[in-house]
Amino acid sequence: MTDELPEMRASDAERERIADVLRDALAEGRLGLDEFQERLDVAYRARTRGELVPLVRDLPKQQEEGASAVSLTADEADDSLPAVRRKRSWAERIGGAASSRWGIGVMGGFSRKGEWTAPRVFTGIGIMGGGELDLRDARFEDRDVVIRCFALMGGMSVTVPPGLGVEVRGVGIMGGFDTSGSSFGDPGAPRVVITGITVMGGVGVVRKIPREEKRLLRAQERERRELERRQRRDERSEGRDDGGGGERKSL
Repeated sequence: MTDELPEMRASDAERERIADVLRDALAEGRLGLDEFQERLDVAYRARTRGELVPLVRDLPKQQEEGASAVSLTADEADDSLPAVRRKRSWAERIGGAASSRWGIGVMGGFSRKGEWTAPRVFTGIGIMGGGELDLRDARFEDRDVVIRCFALMGGMSVTVPPGLGVEVRGVGIMGGFDTSGSSFGDPGAPRVVITGITVMGGVGVVRKIPREEKRLLRAQERERRELERRQRRDERSEGRDDGGGGERKSL
């Protein structure tokens, strides 16, 4: 399937398949890290198949795979995911004592990031200030987590990794909650509900790959570029050697 039934609703498995195609393109150097992140964000926000297909249409050797990816059933997608996806274990990240249950930012801010354990219920308060919650490397006290955000003339940012289930329910008065980050998660992944109220402020939700994965991808990209440079040097060196040999023979 390519552009057939473009208005048909996309499934979570189809979004993940497109995300995998984008990861392969990044690893091969076809996409830069910034463009990869931009397309990945669009993929997880996509509501229809028609929004997914253009994300991989310009990727050589991936066009048919990317287009057909949005027609796979959930069972077919699970069998065809790359090994790096199958090895991800959400179960290992669920359980343990919460590191923090609340955060307050009054004319300032608070942050929770890195390897912390998110509680069943986290309450964030921002008054002329705000907070930052980063769940990319976090553990979760339970499979269901609620983040309550209360902001007055301030705001909060919640960063989540691909595959994490997110539901945004908050109410904004002269402000708002970003619902574009809402998405069903991987099978067995925790579910995070973001709720609360904000007055003259906002709560943003963004999906980003974990820092360690980003470092690995950057390292792979550097290695790939270095290998290409070495290959070009070797080709130029071989060309000079062949040219020199030909001149000696003509003499």
